[in-house]
Amino acid sequence: MRLRGLTMFVAVALLIGAISPLPVFAASPAPTFTLLASYTTGLGNLSGETVAFGRNRMFATNSTSNSLDIVDLSNASTPTRLSRIDLSPYGAGPNSVAVRGNLVAVAVEADPKTDPGFVVFFDLNGAYLNRVQVGALPDMLTFTPNGRLLLVANEGEPSDDYTIDPYGTISIIPVSGNIRRLSDRDVIHLGFAEFEVGGMYRDQFDPATRIFGPTATAADAVQKNLEPEYITVTPDNLFAYVTLQENNAIAKIDLRYFCIEWVRSLGLKDHSLPGNGIDASDRDNAINIVNWPVFGIYQPDAIASYRVRGQTYLVTANEGDAREYAGYAEEVRVGASRYRLDPTAFPNATALKNNAALGRLTVSIASGDLDGDGDFDQIHVFGARSFSIWDAEGRLVFDSGDQIERIVAETYPAFFNSNNSANDFDTRSDNKGPEPEGVALGAIRNRTYAFIGLERQGGVMIFDISNPAAPTFVQYVNNRDFSSAAVGPDSGPEIVKFVPANQSPTGKPLLLVANEVSGTVSIYEAN
Repeated sequence: MRLRGLTMFVAVALLIGAISPLPVFAASPAPTFTLLASYTTGLGNLSGETVAFGRNRMFATNSTSNSLDIVDLSNASTPTRLSRIDLSPYGAGPNSVAVRGNLVAVAVEADPKTDPGFVVFFDLNGAYLNRVQVGALPDMLTFTPNGRLLLVANEGEPSDDYTIDPYGTISIIPVSGNIRRLSDRDVIHLGFAEFEVGGMYRDQFDPATRIFGPTATAADAVQKNLEPEYITVTPDNLFAYVTLQENNAIAKIDLRYFCIEWVRSLGLKDHSLPGNGIDASDRDNAINIVNWPVFGIYQPDAIASYRVRGQTYLVTANEGDAREYAGYAEEVRVGASRYRLDPTAFPNATALKNNAALGRLTVSIASGDLDGDGDFDQIHVFGARSFSIWDAEGRLVFDSGDQIERIVAETYPAFFNSNNSANDFDTRSDNKGPEPEGVALGAIRNRTYAFIGLERQGGVMIFDISNPAAPTFVQYVNNRDFSSAAVGPDSGPEIVKFVPANQSPTGKPLLLVANEVSGTVSIYEAN
C-alpha cells in the first residue's frame, strides 16, 4: 500500500487500525542543518566508512582500497582530496580514524582478523610517524578529551568457522609524548579475565550479559564472548564506557587506575508497551507500527557521553547485531519451523507466525528459552530501533520508543524502512527497521544535541537532549534521493562526527556523516 499523500496515509492507517496516531513533535528553538557539500571517494561501496576532522582537514577511511583519504575543508562547500594514503603496509584494512591536534590515528585490522591489529600514526599531511600493536580486530578508537590517551576497542571477533575466538580487549595508548618513541611496551591492554567465574571482579559481572555461541561453556567464555564495539570518554577524562554490542552490555573503565570496574547488561525493551511499537513484517505491504509481544535487545553500536548538572549521561544508538558465521548462526525468523513458541506463553502462535504478523521477523535463537525446554518463552529481536540515554551506572533514563520509526513513516511514507542499497518500501521492517547506528553529541548555544545516524533509511535525526529525561525531536536531514534510479547521493551512514563552531572552517557548527554504501561523506552546516 504505497500512498503518496501523508494525510491520506494517516487517515487510512487510522481507519484500519494499522498504526496509532503519529505523535506531534514540538518545535524546538534549535538551529537547522542544511547540506553544504557531499565528498565522494570515487571508490563506491565500503569506502567513506569512518570520518574524523582536525585543523580544517577531513580524514575518511576506505576498506575497499585499504586507504585513508585526506581532504581539505578550508572551503567546506568544495571539499578537495589532498592525498590518499595506502594502508596495506600496516594491515588488512582500516576500521576507524581519530584526530587530535596534529596527530592522526588509524585502527587497522590484521590478516587474519583474529591476529592482533595495529594503530598507525600519521601527521596531518599523511606522513607516517609510528605504529603499535593492539588487540584482535581494533574496531574503533578515540582520544580522551585532554588528548593524553588513545583508547582502542578490540572487538575480537571469531574466525568464520569459529575455530578461533580471540579475546575482546581495550588498548590504552599514552600519546602525550613523542609518538616516534612510542613502542608496543607502552600500550596498556585491559581484558576481562577477572570477570570469569572465580575472578576477583566476578561480582561486578552482570549475569544477564549475553554469553552464547560455541565458546559459551569454555573456561574463558567471558573473555572470548565479550566484544568491545565503541568507546566514549567522559568529559572529565576519568572514565570510559565501552559498548559490548553482541552481549547487550556496557563496560565501565576507570582511567585513573586503568581497570575495568564492571560489566552490566542493558536488559530488554518491551515492544508490547504503548509507545514501543515496531513494524515487524516486510510482507504486509503497509506501514504497520504496532505493539507486539516481543522484546528488543538494545545492543548499541555507538555511544557518547555528556554531563548535566554534574551528572554523567550516556547516549546509545541501539542498532542490534547478530552473530552470523559459518560455524554458528544466531538469526532465525519467527515463522521458521525450528523456532517453536511456548504454547502457554503464546497461545496464538499460529497467528503470530503468519508472514503479515511476526513470521518474517528476524530474531535470536541464543536467548528467549527461559526454562531450557527447547521452545521460546520470549521472542528476542535484535536492536531497539531507538536511541537511549542511561545514567553513569547503566540505568535507563530515556528511550525514544518507536519515535524514530514513526518519523521515518511521516517523512518517507512511500519509502518507509527502505534498505540502504535500493530505493524500496518496507524491506527492513523484518530486521531492525531504520537501524540507528551512529551517534554524536554537540553543544550549540548552551544546549546539547544528539545526532543519530540511520544506517538503512539514511540521514541523521537530531534531538535536543539538554534534559536527559525528556529529549525533543528537532530535525531529520537525509541527502538521499528516493526518486532516483540510483541509490544516493548519500546512503548507508556509519559514523557521525560533530564539529563545533570554534573548530569549523565556516565559523558555524558542522556535521560530517560517513556513508559506506555510497562511499561519500555528507557535510551539513548549522544555520
